Amino acid sequence: MLSAIHQEFESPEELQDSIKCFWYNRRYYGESLSGFEVLPDGYAEIIFHFGSGCCISQQGNIKELPSPFMMGLLNQPAVFYTQDCLEIIGIRCFPWAVFDLLGLLPGKSENGVYLFEHPVAGLHSILKEHIAAGRIDDAIMMVKECFMEIRSHVPVDSMLFKAGGALKKANGSIPVNQIAASAHTTVRTLERKFKQSSGHTVKGVSGLMRFEQVRNHLWHYPNSNIAGLALELGYTDQSHLSREFKRYTGVTPAAFAREARKKQQIVNNDFVAFIQA
Repeated sequence: MLSAIHQEFESPEELQDSIKCFWYNRRYYGESLSGFEVLPDGYAEIIFHFGSGCCISQQGNIKELPSPFMMGLLNQPAVFYTQDCLEIIGIRCFPWAVFDLLGLLPGKSENGVYLFEHPVAGLHSILKEHIAAGRIDDAIMMVKECFMEIRSHVPVDSMLFKAGGALKKANGSIPVNQIAASAHTTVRTLERKFKQSSGHTVKGVSGLMRFEQVRNHLWHYPNSNIAGLALELGYTDQSHLSREFKRYTGVTPAAFAREARKKQQIVNNDFVAFIQA
């Protein structure tokens, strides 16, 4: 059986206002078609996949996804399907920057998945060759260079990037009026431009970013005091944190922590996007 591997690669300075990081993941799922769950977080992901294919359920039917596709912000877990060995190169983007980066308008998604046409899709065939030969670093470098070229032609919306910078610095724990002040604009203008650029409200994105902090902490430290964590991350109280957590995952923080403890006894790898087998 192939071992599971996850690697993250730092975003070049020229891309750090748009892209959080690049990553590679390999995992073996067995001979039968298997489902895996991806939990929400505060990022949009551009996904190149290799191997037996990656599918999603649409209206009860399993539909194969092209490579690449984009996974936008999720409000609840999404279930994907694959078999045998699945390898992924991902580009983790800030949601307020990804559509401008690709020159696309936010559109309708199916379970958070966007299918799009863009010249970047032309990378797939050569990336596939690199992946098959085990040249992961070469594949990642090629993707980085491609996106640096794309980014060099994208005009910067300083207001959005200032707003995004304020959100990142506070990990989502910041009122909308303070974000607007950091971006030197009004709340109304900020909300309008943010919705246009990401397809989501400022409050929606900040809520996901704050949830992500809780999820990450409980994954790494499942014995944490949840009430103390709620206070530390700016929730009103433990009940507020629990409601938000269950909204995004379908389970309580305590149940997630119990599952994290079990999984850490089995495997010591931290899979991307918190993929649950």
